[in-house]
Amino acid sequence: MNVTHPRPARILLASALTALLLASTACSSKADGDSAADGADGVKGGPGVTDKTVRLGALTDLTGPYATLGKSIVQAQQMWADETNAAGGICGRKVEIVVEDHGYDVQKAVTAYADISPDVVALPQVIGSPVVAALLDDIERDQVLTFPQAWAASLLGKQSVQVVGTTYDLDMIAAVDFLTRTKGLKKGDSVGHVYFEGDYGANALEGSEWAAERAGLKVVPQKIKATDTDLSAQVSALRKAGVKAILISAGPAQTASLAGVAASRGLMVPIVSNAPGFAPQLMKTPAAKALTGLLSVVSAAPAPSSELPGVQKMVAAYEKKFPGSPVDSGVLSGYNAAQLLGADLKKACAAGSLAREDVVKAHRSQQNADTGLGTVLNFSDVDRPASVKTYVLKPDAKAVGALVGVEDAHSAPGVEEYLKSRTS
Repeated sequence: MNVTHPRPARILLASALTALLLASTACSSKADGDSAADGADGVKGGPGVTDKTVRLGALTDLTGPYATLGKSIVQAQQMWADETNAAGGICGRKVEIVVEDHGYDVQKAVTAYADISPDVVALPQVIGSPVVAALLDDIERDQVLTFPQAWAASLLGKQSVQVVGTTYDLDMIAAVDFLTRTKGLKKGDSVGHVYFEGDYGANALEGSEWAAERAGLKVVPQKIKATDTDLSAQVSALRKAGVKAILISAGPAQTASLAGVAASRGLMVPIVSNAPGFAPQLMKTPAAKALTGLLSVVSAAPAPSSELPGVQKMVAAYEKKFPGSPVDSGVLSGYNAAQLLGADLKKACAAGSLAREDVVKAHRSQQNADTGLGTVLNFSDVDRPASVKTYVLKPDAKAVGALVGVEDAHSAPGVEEYLKSRTS
């Protein structure tokens, strides 16, 4: 794909994804017939809703640093749409998802949002904390229910924006707890934290520093850019600082570099990553051995290899529909978000309206949302994460998604105290 194209491409998830992605450098015109008028069935309409279709939008990364994640989420949500349509659709209407590739470029994402927002009722996918941050005001103004594939605490407090699961800071509180409980860290020890600049890394650092202070540890921060893929300098600095463990809040390429360089230089300390920092493709790189020996992943979602019946069913369906595609965290998060949005749309339909504001209202009424893909979620408090429970996972090249569970979902000690401190 040509990432310098002036306007991201539109894709309708109604046919084979491969062919659609190949065609994605061509921009299509806006859909005809979108209307705010009530449908023939008496259900109130709005942008993205006709008598025959419910149109959703996705702003994703198919050509940038999270391209593998973006592809997984797109495919998982296509699978959900196909399954939903085969079962009769939503409110008697077929589901369509319009996909725009922003390549993790904020300006392209802003343009893409302006392009599709008049024609969609909700966004089951927006990749990237910087992207979501740039769109927050527009999303709130337009009342477009949005599920970001981003988990920064700065996205809380917005009526139309739903962080699914925990936020980055809670994950890092859980990571510090895991290190102190299982890896022998004690008061006075230093812990490195390599993190992306921006909302993702900054929010993760908030959590690690709060938890470290509570545990009597010292954090040695190392801020990097998304374009930094050689972490030799950071490893040297952390080795000099004598860290006993390293946290990383970045992307898969950075996690691989960190583990590989650390192992090669004898810095054999535990590494704990936020979920976006791991991808199964890493287990086919030279860093695989180091990742297996050193890395743990803290995540709001279980491993794709989980024995949860809902996860196993989804994985089996995904592998059948997309043979050869890795089942990574994006598959779970993408499918989960689509299922949650589907439940919101069905509830809004039952109340007689698919207008955007009523879809948001239906969503915020969900207090025990359970898709069978992890923890039960509560969406009723806009200022609080939908869940405070995290899993601990570890790499395993032989497992589905190259991850296996180490600890089941649990709330780390201090999380409620931390959340109270943020709001007081």
